Amino acid sequence: MKFVKDFFVYRAKAFRYALQGIVTVVVSQPNMRIIAVAGVVAFLLGLLLDLTYLEWSFVFVAIFFIWMAETFNSALEFLVDLVSPEFHPLAKKAKDAAAGAVLLAIILSLCLAALIMLPKFIALFS
Repeated sequence: MKFVKDFFVYRAKAFRYALQGIVTVVVSQPNMRIIAVAGVVAFLLGLLLDLTYLEWSFVFVAIFFIWMAETFNSALEFLVDLVSPEFHPLAKKAKDAAAGAVLLAIILSLCLAALIMLPKFIALFS
């Protein structure tokens, strides 16, 4: 029984640490707050446009994909700042590559939004 209790205590701590990580990124990274607002706007547009379940699934995947990319980007930036507090060309390349991953996630999400929402938005006003 101790094993089961220890397992759930460990899982609860791991969950708490993960939530702390998300809060840290939201509080410390202005881009994450912009991403959060964009996600809310996408959600509200989805409600307005009466998306299907399949369309909603793509919208949620796109929103969370950007959140994940920005969270990984922030984690990498924190780590690079720790190990290379002074400017180094490789540190810059690492940060730029991680930021590029976020940009790719945003481009993918905008393409999905255009494919899903633009025809419905046009139909709404036609």
